[in-house]
Amino acid sequence: MAKKFDMRGTGVAIVTPFRKDGSIDFTSLEKVVEHIIKGKAEYIVALGTTGESVTLKKDEKAAVTEHILDVISNRIPVVLGIGGNNTAEVTEAIEKADLSRISAILSVSPYYNKPTQQGIYEHYKAISTVSPLPVILYNVPGRTSSNITAETTLRLANDFENIAATKEASGNFAQIMKIIKYRPAGFKVISGDDLITLPILSCGGDGVISVIANAFPGEFSEMTRQALKGNFATASELHYKLTDVTDLLFSDGSPGGIKAALEILGLCKNNLRLPLVPVNNSIYNALKQEIAKIKRK
Repeated sequence: MAKKFDMRGTGVAIVTPFRKDGSIDFTSLEKVVEHIIKGKAEYIVALGTTGESVTLKKDEKAAVTEHILDVISNRIPVVLGIGGNNTAEVTEAIEKADLSRISAILSVSPYYNKPTQQGIYEHYKAISTVSPLPVILYNVPGRTSSNITAETTLRLANDFENIAATKEASGNFAQIMKIIKYRPAGFKVISGDDLITLPILSCGGDGVISVIANAFPGEFSEMTRQALKGNFATASELHYKLTDVTDLLFSDGSPGGIKAALEILGLCKNNLRLPLVPVNNSIYNALKQEIAKIKRK
């Protein structure tokens, strides 16, 4: 079993590169992995939203995960995304998965169903029961149409030892600060939003699972590290260096923005699977200009 890690720092929600015909581009996937490791990110998250996991078949998910693990070769930890809106299917996937080289599971709150808070609690209770690894809750109301309240997060954190962290992408600072204030010892609060990672860290957050760090792992990981050390002047410089490009990345859909950026950087092609499509030409050209500015700095 993979060694336990403390989840502090920068995790990268890695993209899944595709060829023009829609097949997985494993060569480019290796390039992105190596780019992230060279940038000194603390860990990689496979099969997250940014990896377009919802359009990957089961055998493709297994192949992508295996390839990422083989390329990494134990150099940094890997978190695996296993989530969905069918609790029985999610728990079965966890039970059947080879988790021998995985450090934790990231599981998104059930989407579309719009469960009550008790339903969310019971969903994660079932996941906790079958998971041999730490579980990271993933609260992203903009995608799920359902918020995990601070009360439910804290209840789960206190009731289940292996529910070890939450990736908070609610953008609700009152909620995030309440979790940070009342969490049990050891429970991590991880930013799920690149643009507000710095303020979350200043409130006592522990790190980020990032999209932009696919493209700029060095700058973003260092920003996070400096903030965790309390060096906010240095962290702020790095934060503001990337704010304009980060804003562009999400202005016409994600992961369309980050795939455009990665193509501009020569790391993978700007191909997505339907129903996602590439960003429009205006955003692509703006990204090209902003990335050129960053590289000159």
